[in-house]
Amino acid sequence: MVVLDSTIVNIALPHIQDALSFSTTDLSWVLSAYTLTFGGLLLLGGRAGDILGRRRVFMAGILIFTLASLLGGFAQEPWQLLTARALQGIGGAIASPTSLALITTTFPEGPERNRAFGVFAAVSAGGGAIGLLAGGMLTEWLDWRWVFFVNVPIGVLIAFLAPMYINESDRHSGRFDISGALTSTLGMASLVYGFIRASEEGWRDSLTLASFGAAVVLLAAFVLVEMKAKEPITPLRMFADRNRSGTYVIMLSLAAAMFGMFFFIVLFVQNVLAYSPIESGLAFLPVTVSIIIGAGLSQRFLPVLGPKPFMITGSALAGAGLFWLTFISSDSSYVAGVLGPMLVFSFGMGLNFVTLTLTAVSGVAQHEAGAASSLLNASQQVGGSLGLSILVTVFGTASRNEAEKQVPSFLAQASPEQKAQFAKTRELRGNWGHAVLTEGISTAFLAAVAMATLALLTALLVIRVRKSDLDALSGKAAAGGPVA
Repeated sequence: MVVLDSTIVNIALPHIQDALSFSTTDLSWVLSAYTLTFGGLLLLGGRAGDILGRRRVFMAGILIFTLASLLGGFAQEPWQLLTARALQGIGGAIASPTSLALITTTFPEGPERNRAFGVFAAVSAGGGAIGLLAGGMLTEWLDWRWVFFVNVPIGVLIAFLAPMYINESDRHSGRFDISGALTSTLGMASLVYGFIRASEEGWRDSLTLASFGAAVVLLAAFVLVEMKAKEPITPLRMFADRNRSGTYVIMLSLAAAMFGMFFFIVLFVQNVLAYSPIESGLAFLPVTVSIIIGAGLSQRFLPVLGPKPFMITGSALAGAGLFWLTFISSDSSYVAGVLGPMLVFSFGMGLNFVTLTLTAVSGVAQHEAGAASSLLNASQQVGGSLGLSILVTVFGTASRNEAEKQVPSFLAQASPEQKAQFAKTRELRGNWGHAVLTEGISTAFLAAVAMATLALLTALLVIRVRKSDLDALSGKAAAGGPVA
């Protein structure tokens, strides 16, 4: 349901923009409000599951997520929707970590856990595919609000069935690191706000500079809190292993590029190619298939080849697909301009998903499984929101420069209605608007290529394959002992 909610909202973004009068850059907050609270509180959610019992925490998170979805569907103002999205992120952060942690503690390292994570990845991809289609159908046949309402019966059903099929886990003693959770979440929110503000008001704007300053202070405070805390929300020792640290960097970098890619491609296919919401959902389905194929290949050959070849190949393919997207223009077709690069990118991501997940939790003691898996998820969500804000900043600057070039010819040829619309929104429509949009998108993808390049360099220079890693992946590690 959590994955479905991400993709189902993506398809509805252009309609949400029109209904609630979001600007293109502010529209990114519909995604970032969710991913920031989700990623920022994931570690706290994982700790809550360890201390209070994972089934109990899972059900609480689902109910919060369900309530937030109901509120989002009734939103009449942008702030109401963004508040509901942030609350959804809180619910997801409470519920989601228990799933990976339960897999880690239920299945032993080796082929059995590999298969379990393969199923997990397939279910996630399936949720993404269902979300794309459901988002298209609900938005086109009913209304964009139903992309939120649809979660309500699902959430109620999950909360009802969970006690029947999920056993409660053992409870561990411990403390909640509230200070760490708040400083990290608020620090990242300030950083993201600073980038998005800069895209509209410029880098010298006082509020932009204040946001970046607050981010520096809050994130520095977060590190100090974690260093001194007896039970930190982010155990810094998790970063002592270079493979695990490299895994987090790769996930953060690729997620940063991936979130931006989906955001901009949805706008392109609906605003430039004039696809309906259902057509947009179908246009993204091959991406899901490509991810599943890549995940299946990595799951099968990971015990033989180890993680490094898949991380290198996957990151390189992701970067190649993003570089291909830098050539997108208002004349691009779906097949050559969108489908081809998305398939290359998504296959590379498929090679990485299972690989990164297994590497991140390999050798972690069971009582820290929640923290290890949550940290990987947090890297994905925080990387996605941060990356999207950076790409939106690049997009805003490039599209604003292109708009300045297009305005004279637009005003010379525009109808009175078009001129009135421009005076109200300051956004160009029609062919002029398409040119502005695609110029911003293609430039933003250059920044996404840089993010994928960082992932590739990390895979090449940081990741090391050890005999113990291959033993663990093939089930030969000593029972009960950590691998690394």
